[in-house]
Amino acid sequence: MTAYLVAILTCLLILGGAAFALIAAIGINRLPDLYTRMHAASKAGTVGSGLLLVAVGIHSGDLSTFSRAIAGVLFFILTAPIGAHLLAKAAHQVGYPLDPLSVRDDLKKPGNKKAAAEPR
Repeated sequence: MTAYLVAILTCLLILGGAAFALIAAIGINRLPDLYTRMHAASKAGTVGSGLLLVAVGIHSGDLSTFSRAIAGVLFFILTAPIGAHLLAKAAHQVGYPLDPLSVRDDLKKPGNKKAAAEPR
């Protein structure tokens, strides 16, 4: 009975992780500019990877493998948003334009027209 519950939990975690990974992939392909694509990849990709790692840890049935999986989840949670933020900041500083549909640019300096939304 316990093995059956572990298998169901593992299956649900894998399906959830795959769904979030699919949402991240669709977001990368469909969103209009670098900044929104990076948002989709960092948020949904982190959740999807985290769920898949937890599923692997539970399925293994080994405490050391489970603890490594949890360490991997924590690593994803701590590094993915910071990495996405730094990449977006660097892209903004070199002048990568926002999509014209973007409502506002909080990093735009008052006299800098290069960082404003420009058509590609």
